Amino acid sequence: MTSKAEKIGAALAKAVKASTGITSATLGGALFRTNIRNVPKRDGLPGDTGPIDMRMLIDKASAGADNTLGWSVLKPGARYGTRRLRDSDAFFIVLKGHGQLIADGGREPCAEGDVVYCPRGVRHGFDNTSNDDVVMLWGLLGAGSLEGASPQDD
Repeated sequence: MTSKAEKIGAALAKAVKASTGITSATLGGALFRTNIRNVPKRDGLPGDTGPIDMRMLIDKASAGADNTLGWSVLKPGARYGTRRLRDSDAFFIVLKGHGQLIADGGREPCAEGDVVYCPRGVRHGFDNTSNDDVVMLWGLLGAGSLEGASPQDD
């Protein structure tokens, strides 16, 4: 039987391979390790609303990476504003809680264990419509920072 963690890992690996063609790490890079407790909070992005605890775990500044990995807690009523990225693919994994995925096709429920992949040019956002915190791990493939993930003009 496949565990929830194995399913999430397999889905994430599939998304990385589909967007970058990378099937294994490059040899010779330096290991980077951090802990959420040691990473400072960061302000949200334009269009975000409500209290969001966002932290950049891996990016160009911290690890010299060409991708970005972040961790966020969306308090009840908080919302990641919708955005469409021109230069990077995005993904997120809901680790705890539930809310609504916002996309071009409208809204749909999104809950713990869901893995969402957003290719370049696909509008996406998330709304915590519950009374509990939503915890998610998210990433930008092809952008070493939030600033490097250029929004697409509509």
